[in-house]
Amino acid sequence: MNINKESIEGFFKQCERVLRVSRKPDADEYKTVAKVTGVGIILIGLIGYIITILTEVIFY
Repeated sequence: MNINKESIEGFFKQCERVLRVSRKPDADEYKTVAKVTGVGIILIGLIGYIITILTEVIFY
């Protein structure tokens, strides 16, 4: 990977642009994102648990 002055300057310009565009979420948006994230974590855990149970039943 070739790191030079132009690539570093470009990276900082991109970071600056992201910071200018971003904003703090309001309470409703935050609650919605938290709920969706929680449901996703629970679903992934349930899928992992079901796979574990199935492998225990099949291979033992």
